Amino acid sequence: MTTNQQADPLIGRLVDGRYRVRARIARGGMATVYVATDLRLERRIALKVMHAHLSDDSAFQSRFIQEARAAARLADPHVVNVFDQGQDGELAYLVMEYLPGITLRELLREQKRLTIPQTITIMDAILAGLSAAHRAGIVHRDVKPENVLLAEDGRIKIGDFGLARATTANTATGQQLLGTIAYLAPELVTRGTADARSDIYALGIMLYEMLVGEQPYKGEQPMQIAFQHATESVPRPSVRNPAVPEQLDELVLWATEKSPDDRPDDAQQMLERLREIERDLGVTPTAARATAAQHSHGDSGDLTKVMPGTMVITDPTAPVPAALDNATLLRRRASKRRARGAFLLTLVLLLAVLAGGMGWWFGSGPGSLIAVPAVAGGTYDAAASTLTEAGFVPAQEDAFSIDIPAGTVIETDPAEGSRLDKGASVTVIVSAGPAAHTLDPLNGRAEQDARDYLDGLNVNVTDTSLMLFSDADAGIVINAYVTPRAGGEAYICGDGCEIFEDDTVELYVSAGEFPDVAGMSIGEATSTLSDKGLTVTAEPQYTFSDSVAKDVVIGVADRAEEGNWRPGDNVQLIVSKGPELFPVPDVSGKTLNEAKKILADKGFKSTYAAWGDLPGFAEMARVTGQDPGADKSLPRGGTVNLSIQLSG
Repeated sequence: MTTNQQADPLIGRLVDGRYRVRARIARGGMATVYVATDLRLERRIALKVMHAHLSDDSAFQSRFIQEARAAARLADPHVVNVFDQGQDGELAYLVMEYLPGITLRELLREQKRLTIPQTITIMDAILAGLSAAHRAGIVHRDVKPENVLLAEDGRIKIGDFGLARATTANTATGQQLLGTIAYLAPELVTRGTADARSDIYALGIMLYEMLVGEQPYKGEQPMQIAFQHATESVPRPSVRNPAVPEQLDELVLWATEKSPDDRPDDAQQMLERLREIERDLGVTPTAARATAAQHSHGDSGDLTKVMPGTMVITDPTAPVPAALDNATLLRRRASKRRARGAFLLTLVLLLAVLAGGMGWWFGSGPGSLIAVPAVAGGTYDAAASTLTEAGFVPAQEDAFSIDIPAGTVIETDPAEGSRLDKGASVTVIVSAGPAAHTLDPLNGRAEQDARDYLDGLNVNVTDTSLMLFSDADAGIVINAYVTPRAGGEAYICGDGCEIFEDDTVELYVSAGEFPDVAGMSIGEATSTLSDKGLTVTAEPQYTFSDSVAKDVVIGVADRAEEGNWRPGDNVQLIVSKGPELFPVPDVSGKTLNEAKKILADKGFKSTYAAWGDLPGFAEMARVTGQDPGADKSLPRGGTVNLSIQLSG
């Protein structure tokens, strides 16, 4: 190990005229981390340097800078601080807060299963730090024990935002699914999309691992583990560790729900639930201190047990050993690593197999496919742009729709979330609005026949038709009106018209002929009209009639509103009072001519002896009597019989 440190060309180098590299402390697939001294501020820092073979790759450089920007935006005590980012010749680097200590992964290797207080303390800090990221609109995308730092002074921080991405850019291709497979959310496996809830899933897996001592899913190949994430449910931790409280069981199950919609919305919501559990269990998160002057009287659940080598002074009179410097710590760790050489060799071989499996998964297996993004609800241009950026070739296809406005994307074929090869064609189905139809004439059809015809055209028909009395047979359509789905005046359509799907049609249907009740009695007419669904008002309208006998129905009054009579209308009968009577005038003593004129002026006829019509006799004849008399009445046109004699 010491030889490797000396062989590293960066050891002792002054980077960017400011950072003196002291020792290498970690190496990953993308970068190496060194402990260095900031000569300007005279402080220890961690220097993360991108691997030389990646420095010419603009995509990796962009992600490297992205990590700096993402982490630098976060000001939280539980997030590793990023101080600077820069380029020194071929070196691209980040300057970060230096935290002597171990990772959560190292703690799990040494201790296997953590105690409940340890677990709660660590989870509380991680959630607090991740809450700050989610509030800032940042998804970490690589939450795992390796990225949780347990400092010697008791601080717990989450770092390595190298995969972090703004929540508005949450789509990942198979090649971009770089998060450790053991903590990969189902939606990343099936759709390649991630948001804050994907971080929550990884936290749920990590919480399970701390409580149980191992991950919930195992497999010989990465794709086997990924398949389990996508298809199986995480078991309760208490199945493997009966000491786990039910509240923590439920928290794990909530965080690892298959559907993102069923998980906490973000780290803040999960943190709030965890703190409720802390109060229920009476557990308070603790932070250990590694300074010699710090005294601690914690029980077995104190986080001081999290940090191997952390000193807890239980006897104030005991001699206090000096704090270990970093060089000593590095030498001790190097010694431990040499002792574990055989184990590491086995681990390297295992990782090689794992890398081969992941290479197949993301290179030519299911992981190499790209998920079709969601584009429904927007315009075709917006959908085409999104699909093109994702690596697909868009093609438009129009389809009639009564639910989606014209010009709006309905769906894609293949559907959203389908995984396809890059460059595959994706059909964007765009609404053309409702389809138009030319209606055949409806008038003269039977009502049910008209309804069946309209149903086949995907238009709405009112549940009840408007019934009208007419000359047509009962049940025959006599008119129709269309109300457009888009609004506007209803228009007539009985003889055929243009109509759109989802418009509404009201049928006017004949109730048969209106009943003729003339010549009936009031009772007969009322019964006849009631049988046809009409209501007869209580008071008839009476009128004189010279032709219809008294109390016989003449007819019905006009309808109150214009239009045909309808079942349910109120009908008023017109009933005869018989002929109208007028008083007979008194013509006694009048000449025959005078009497005839008086009666005629009143509308009456007169009869008398035939000789009264002889020439000259009408002036000489006088009326001596009349029948009926002057105290009687007759209808107009009635006859008065006159008695006459010649005057002396």
